Amino acid sequence: MWIPTEHEKYGVVIASFRGTVPYGLSLEIGDTVQILEKCDGWYRGFALKNPNIKGIFPSSYVHLKNACVKNKGQFEMVIPTEDSVITEMTSTLRDWGTMWKQLYVRNEGDLFHRLWHIMNEILDLRRQVLVGHLTHDRMKDVKRHITARLDWGNEQLGLDLVPRKEYAMVDPEDISITELYRLMEHRHRKKDTPVQASSHHLFVQMKSLMCSNLGEELEVIFSLFDSKENRPISERFFLRLNRNGLPKAPDKPERHCSLFVDLGSSELKKDIYITVHIIRIGRMGAGEKKNACSVQYRRPFGCAVLSIADLLTGETKDDLILKVYMCNTESEWYQIHENIIKKLNARYNLTGSNAGLAVSLQLLHGDIEQIRREYSSVFSHGVSITRKLGFSNIIMPGEMRNDLYITIERGEFEKGGKSVARNVEVTMFIVDSSGQTLKDFISFGSGEPPASEYHSFVLYHNNSPRWSELLKLPIPVDKFRGAHIRFEFRHCSTKEKGEKKLFGFSFVPLMQEDGRTLPDGTHELIVHKCEENTNLQDTTRYLKLPFSKGIFLGNNNQAMKATKESFCITSFLCSTKLTQNGDMLDLLKWRTHPDKITGCLSKLKEIDGSEIVKFLQDTLDTLFGILDENSQKYGSKVFDSLVHIINLLQDSKFHHFKPVMDTYIESHFAGALAYRDLIKVLKWYVDRITEAERQEHIQEVLKAQEYIFKYIVQSRRLFSLATGGQNEEEFRCCIQELLMSVRFFLSQESKGSGALSQSQAVFLSSFPAVYSELLKLFDVREVANLVQDTLGSLPTILHVDDSLQAIKLQCIGKTVESQLYTNPDSRYILLPVVLHHLHIHLQEQKDLIMCARILSNVFCLIKKNSSEKSVLEEIDVIVASLLDILLRTILEITSRPQPSSSAMRFQFQDVTGEFVACLLSLLRQMTDRHYQQLLDSFNTKEELRDFLLQIFTVFRILIRPEMFPKDWTVMRLVANNVIITTVLYLSDALRKNFLNENFDYKIWDSYFYLAVIFINQLCLQLEMFTPSKKKKVLEKYGDMRVTMGCEIFSMWQNLGEHKLHFIPALIGPFLEVTLIPQPDLRNVMIPIFHDMMDWEQRRSGNFKQVEAKLIDKLDSLMSEGKGDETYRELFNSIIPLFGPYPSLLKKIERETWRESGVSLIATVTRLMERLLDYRDCMKMGEVDGKKIGCTVSLLNFYKTELNKEEMYIRYIHKLYDLHLKAQNFTEAAYTLLLYDELLEWSDRPLREFLTYPMQTEWQRKEHLHLTIIQNFDRGKCWENGIILCRKIAEQYESYYDYRNLSKMRMMEASLYDKIMDQQRLEPEFFRVGFYGKKFPFFLRNKEFVCRGHDYERLEAFQQRMLNEFPHAIAMQHANQPDETIFQAEAQYLQIYAVTPIPESQEVLQREGVPDNIKSFYKVNHIWKFRYDRPFHKGTKDKENEFKSLWVERTSLYLVQSLPGISRWFEVEKREVVEMSPLENAIEVLENKNQQLKTLISQCQTRQMQNINPLTMCLNGVIDAAVNGGVSRYQEAFFVKEYILSHPEDGEKIARLRELMLEQAQILEFGLAVHEKFVPQDMRPLHKKLVDQFFVMKSSLGIQEFSACMQASPVHFPNGSPRVCRNSAPASVSPDGTRVIPRRSPLSYPAVNRYSSSSLSSQASAEVSNITGQSESSDEVFNMQPSPSTSSLSSTHSASPNVTSSAPSSARASPLLSDKHKHSRENSCLSPRERPCSAIYPTPVEPSQRMLFNHIGDGALPRSDPNLSAPEKAVNPTPSSWSLDSGKEAKNMSDSGKLISPPVPPRPTQTASPARHTTSVSPSPAGRSPLKGSVQSFTPSPVEYHSPGLISNSPVLSGSYSSGISSLSRCSTSETSGFENQVNEQSVPLPVPVPVPVPVPVPSYGGEEPVRKESKTPPPYSVYERTLRRPVPLPHSLSIPVTPEPPALPPKPLAARSSHLENGARRTDPGPRPRPLPRKVSQL
Repeated sequence: MWIPTEHEKYGVVIASFRGTVPYGLSLEIGDTVQILEKCDGWYRGFALKNPNIKGIFPSSYVHLKNACVKNKGQFEMVIPTEDSVITEMTSTLRDWGTMWKQLYVRNEGDLFHRLWHIMNEILDLRRQVLVGHLTHDRMKDVKRHITARLDWGNEQLGLDLVPRKEYAMVDPEDISITELYRLMEHRHRKKDTPVQASSHHLFVQMKSLMCSNLGEELEVIFSLFDSKENRPISERFFLRLNRNGLPKAPDKPERHCSLFVDLGSSELKKDIYITVHIIRIGRMGAGEKKNACSVQYRRPFGCAVLSIADLLTGETKDDLILKVYMCNTESEWYQIHENIIKKLNARYNLTGSNAGLAVSLQLLHGDIEQIRREYSSVFSHGVSITRKLGFSNIIMPGEMRNDLYITIERGEFEKGGKSVARNVEVTMFIVDSSGQTLKDFISFGSGEPPASEYHSFVLYHNNSPRWSELLKLPIPVDKFRGAHIRFEFRHCSTKEKGEKKLFGFSFVPLMQEDGRTLPDGTHELIVHKCEENTNLQDTTRYLKLPFSKGIFLGNNNQAMKATKESFCITSFLCSTKLTQNGDMLDLLKWRTHPDKITGCLSKLKEIDGSEIVKFLQDTLDTLFGILDENSQKYGSKVFDSLVHIINLLQDSKFHHFKPVMDTYIESHFAGALAYRDLIKVLKWYVDRITEAERQEHIQEVLKAQEYIFKYIVQSRRLFSLATGGQNEEEFRCCIQELLMSVRFFLSQESKGSGALSQSQAVFLSSFPAVYSELLKLFDVREVANLVQDTLGSLPTILHVDDSLQAIKLQCIGKTVESQLYTNPDSRYILLPVVLHHLHIHLQEQKDLIMCARILSNVFCLIKKNSSEKSVLEEIDVIVASLLDILLRTILEITSRPQPSSSAMRFQFQDVTGEFVACLLSLLRQMTDRHYQQLLDSFNTKEELRDFLLQIFTVFRILIRPEMFPKDWTVMRLVANNVIITTVLYLSDALRKNFLNENFDYKIWDSYFYLAVIFINQLCLQLEMFTPSKKKKVLEKYGDMRVTMGCEIFSMWQNLGEHKLHFIPALIGPFLEVTLIPQPDLRNVMIPIFHDMMDWEQRRSGNFKQVEAKLIDKLDSLMSEGKGDETYRELFNSIIPLFGPYPSLLKKIERETWRESGVSLIATVTRLMERLLDYRDCMKMGEVDGKKIGCTVSLLNFYKTELNKEEMYIRYIHKLYDLHLKAQNFTEAAYTLLLYDELLEWSDRPLREFLTYPMQTEWQRKEHLHLTIIQNFDRGKCWENGIILCRKIAEQYESYYDYRNLSKMRMMEASLYDKIMDQQRLEPEFFRVGFYGKKFPFFLRNKEFVCRGHDYERLEAFQQRMLNEFPHAIAMQHANQPDETIFQAEAQYLQIYAVTPIPESQEVLQREGVPDNIKSFYKVNHIWKFRYDRPFHKGTKDKENEFKSLWVERTSLYLVQSLPGISRWFEVEKREVVEMSPLENAIEVLENKNQQLKTLISQCQTRQMQNINPLTMCLNGVIDAAVNGGVSRYQEAFFVKEYILSHPEDGEKIARLRELMLEQAQILEFGLAVHEKFVPQDMRPLHKKLVDQFFVMKSSLGIQEFSACMQASPVHFPNGSPRVCRNSAPASVSPDGTRVIPRRSPLSYPAVNRYSSSSLSSQASAEVSNITGQSESSDEVFNMQPSPSTSSLSSTHSASPNVTSSAPSSARASPLLSDKHKHSRENSCLSPRERPCSAIYPTPVEPSQRMLFNHIGDGALPRSDPNLSAPEKAVNPTPSSWSLDSGKEAKNMSDSGKLISPPVPPRPTQTASPARHTTSVSPSPAGRSPLKGSVQSFTPSPVEYHSPGLISNSPVLSGSYSSGISSLSRCSTSETSGFENQVNEQSVPLPVPVPVPVPVPVPSYGGEEPVRKESKTPPPYSVYERTLRRPVPLPHSLSIPVTPEPPALPPKPLAARSSHLENGARRTDPGPRPRPLPRKVSQL
């Protein structure tokens, strides 16, 4: 049975539980659970991370923890009773855990690792706290560390600042808001500005001395030296080194390192140096030989110096090497360090180049205790402490010191009868009064224990030695009296014995007879001579002698001989027990000399303060003793001395002695009667203030009043204790009188000088300190009244000086902070005075910082839920007095400009924040009664209106993001809670007072505006919070947005007809509120829009205003990132949503105006779809297709559906910027063209807009034109640029602006040049389908065609799309997807390449148009694209798959042509047709033939450097044909069964047969070309190809076909294929007879001969001669696998840019007889005969032999059919590769002489030869047909040639592009639509014949066929197909239609001759259709 738990309420999971049992709750280790019930070892409850899911779990899996329960029962809350720091730590670490992983994902490695370390540290500290074994101090320390780390982590992760008190989190509800503000601000400041340490310490560690000439022990002495004052500032650190230069005691680390302590900040700013003096211990001379003498001397060795400034950067200086200088002149040793500092080190030698002192230094900051904590390792290993000389900056009361510093300065000695100066050594002893030497009281420095005697170093041969060695004598006070120091002087011999001979001594007593110690300063001591064996142990013998020059003891004056010898020392006492001051001693011994009392009291002010504080208690006892002795006589003097001592303790150096005085007053003071004298003297002084001229002394007295009152009060208490409270009334009267005097003096105004006001200021500064003393004797109320009276007497006149005003306010501030004010009784008395002064200052806007501090303190004492009567009354007083002025102050200070300096800005923000906190505190304390009283207090509505406007404005200021730092969420939430509470109170006043006839628009507008910005605050958007933070906020405050939303709705409903005032002004703000993703809030707010529409409909009959405002605001808000999917649905949904209100659409449908309403909602919804997509896309980083597509979608929506021109233009420019960023220059130009089309060439002025200045419409349009031309130029879309150049040129011309017109014409010309000279790549096009619901709206379930980037192939494009849509799945087939894919909650991408189908074929069909020009029309203005998919219909024949291989051809039509304003456009329509296997075969062969022709042509014209593409293509065709390719077609379509079953395919079968034969001809010529260019290593492959070609021809049965079929001649893009001049192709008859032509004996030196079994070397040579030897460009081919098994049947085998050839022109030629045509066809099929060839073994019948026209050097022989083959082979002559008719041959034979072939003249610049050449795309930039190597072999387009030449040319009826981008692309031939038309008009073209010398061209009579002159359309013109629907054209790129075709501009091909040269007559083959008027479909 389940029982509710009593104590087991809260636990932590210690083992994970999967919850596999019924009702089991899945738990993870570490989860916290709340337990509700228990039953037999099981608990039922929930995990706190997900309280909605409840379940059961084993009790053994949970560790129970103590917790307290609130609200027992169903909604109980469990709060763990553990330490709050632990609770915070746990929750914080949980939050960090998630964010820490995100850091790793975001690749923020540094913070990731640092946070990981911090988390581990916190966990370790947490364990220590949980164990509970820590001491109180250690626990405090651990908590400090924990909170510091928590704060650091929160700051790094951008989390909220946590307010803390005593390391525990503070609940804002438990403290006042002012206190919360202070806590937050304290933590914020602590974070921002680290406190500068006032004390610093230098850590020094000695490593070693590196020097080559060591060998003796050394002493190293460190000290700090002030170079400005030329004195040491620290004691010495003394270290001994062994002979190797290493520390002598390695086992005692404290001797190697020292800490120089207590360096003040001021000292670090000085020029402080570390000086190191090194003394060697050994023989007198460093290089002396060693002998038996063991006497050793201390001798100077070297010195090193380092500036401490280098350490101020804070870096540790490890292993510094200090240069050590040796002293050459020992007499300067005492100042060697000064000279090195002054850079006078040139006089010293370095000890060695590599020598130096290795030390480690570090500067530490903070007090010594802090250093001990933070650098515990330093102290744990031991470190010596080196003090400063003398006392530190602050003397601590408990400090015990008694150190005498003696510096051995210098000596003056006589030679003593010697020829050289002495080597003097000084030995020092301390001797006590009994004559015994004191042991171990001479300290050489820290790091070395004290010694009993001291030996100075010895300077060689120096009678005036200077040592300057500092020693410390830490002699105890008890041994000081009677002790003296003795100095003995010895001469050190350099002889072998090394003796030290005593020759004199000096001494100095440490204390004088009167008790004073040796005064500080330099003492010149007398040197008393003595013998070597003199016994100085008996001190009585010499103590009577004088010790110092100028001081003589007793009557020894006559005994004192004049002596030149002297010895100087400097002494300095640092003692807390001994004094050198005689006046101090006299005062302390006043009883022995009563007559000196007055003098001693007078001299007390002259005594040094450190002497007084050393004897503070004794001095105070003395003063009160004297007062007791004779108060009448000494009362005033004692009072003055007491004042002097009290004020001395105000000094920062001695302020630590205040506790000493406090202790004295509490425990040692015994003057029970002193209070009378003190009150009397104090009152006497106060009474004299107004009269006294000099106020300085009086001010000193007033400054000391705190301690005077302490003495008065303590004295009175002692008296009361002793007498049982006698004279109480008298005492009260005295105090009252004293305060009366004070009040009188305070009430006086300062006249003339400001001395009086200064005294008033001094009194007020120290007066609040008196309160606590008075409370010891008087009742709280009494003291409060006394203080109130005193403060109330202050003059309130404001013209008194500002300093006094500030002091008055400070006094008020101290009063509020005093103990007196904390008591509610006294507070109620004092509050009016405090508020009165505050009011005055706030009104004047003076001393605001102080006012803010006082107010904060006032509110700190009033806790939040204090419902005591006294508190409520206080609130009444404050509201009445300060609320209004507080609001005004906040408005005033927030409207001021912020100060520029950072310090002032901090102050400014502080004061603002504090006033805000005060206002919030006051409002939070106010109850219903207070609000009611406040509202009732306004006499008129005007006052109430002003107040409401003021408070609403202040609230808006408080909501500003900059009001508090961004991590102060706690403070913001508290502020918002107060604001919403106040607004709810005030909205009643608004409803009652400002509706109906009293309606006030301004105040209602202010209210709504406040409500809107309140809801939109960032800190209230709970959706952005972590779950734990959101839960806390909801528990404490709820969702304040919903509360405010309901209030808005309620107030809106109250407005009634006044709603019209707010339409449409409030649409934007309310819309912003509804965009917040909070369902309840939306449900409340959206019905307001229905109401607005309804009221607007009533007023004006429509709601256009609402609609316009709604759309504008939606755009701006969505762009900022507001709104979501649900919001759109909420607007649109018909289903009533949860909440009390139905959806907007549902409400609208009930109205009479439902149609327009529903339409508006539909429009808004569609706009929102696009805006949401736009917003989501814009969040991405770089520009991608999504961003551009989305912007296009939105732009079109604004244009077509909303007709909002301004928004449309804005998005045009956004799109333009995106294109520029992505370097889509063509698209950028098209985009800007949209704006250009909206403008006219007019002078209408235009306002400043976006980046455009104010200008006329003409100027803006001109600017746009130029920008667009520039972008077309950059995008290599020069044809479009030319049109715009012309448009703007027309404008310039109409304005006679010839300067600009000239520039424009030059620009136009440059664009023409670029078309001809520069390379441009033809892009690939890809069809992309976006399927699935996860795509944005503008893509979802739509298909697009995209223009690829340069060089971008299918794989690269597919990868790019997958990168843009990383969650998308690529579909691997091209079939249309089904409905499941459309509706899937996923993203599917279907991508494949498509082929562009140009709109107009006019330019592409025209001959002679260069490829550079054609390439533009192939890929621009494309509406239609095609994709072929092969498939098998019916049963697949495994032997021959072509029988059933059908092709599904899909045509896609776009909504706009490409390129356009986007790289992709949506598919508007798709058409699918199926091609039969036969049609497919025809198309495949046509494409393959075209491809072969193109490659052969490129190879001939040397347009490719590499022959591999041709090789591969030949191999693919021949090999496939041999292995069954073409033969498979024969098997499939030429069999009887197929012909009988498909009678309708007769023509198609014939066409297929023609194409097969044509292919054989092409292959034959291709192999001839191939042989010429094939490299040596590929010859075997060539031989194989020729052999296979023979097999292929055999398999085709060409011998039989030739007799009955008319084969098409071979068409090449450059006219007829050219063959060698000395060869003619052999003709093969149907029965296989071979004709062997004559072979020329001529050899050509320029031709390399090759021996081959394939085609003759002569043929190869001639191909070379024809094509020339120039290098050409490479052609790149991507050979990709075809969907079909055979290369010939592949639908992907042809180039996408190759167009199929038209039927043969020979078949349509009226000049050729059938016989000759027949012969011509046969000749095309036969390769040239070669003696070793065995390709055609069957001989040719003579009757069917072909006649050849031979041209040679000699006479022209007839081509006689009766000649035998061997005869014909005798003299073969060069010939063009032509098939002459018999008639023509006869004409040429009859002439009987050599007739030269026609030679074209060199082409002129006006007649382009380009129509007979084709370029390869891509080709190198700048390669123009005008400059190619084939130029001289190309006929001029103005020349017409002989009919023989023309009729001998198998020509192409159109010009073909040779640009090939991929062999695996879809089939692209377009055989319909223009084929028949071209066939009818086809005429043969002139054939270029290469002859090096120009010869006049003969006329051949009237039978010559000639071409009608045709006008090629200009490069900028694009002709539309007449069948297509009208196309929307950009206005600026369309040319107006005129009744007659306009005159065409000059074109590259315009210069045609109007007559035939030599009288040749032109024949017109038939009328040509006139071209349409020039019109550009779409740029």
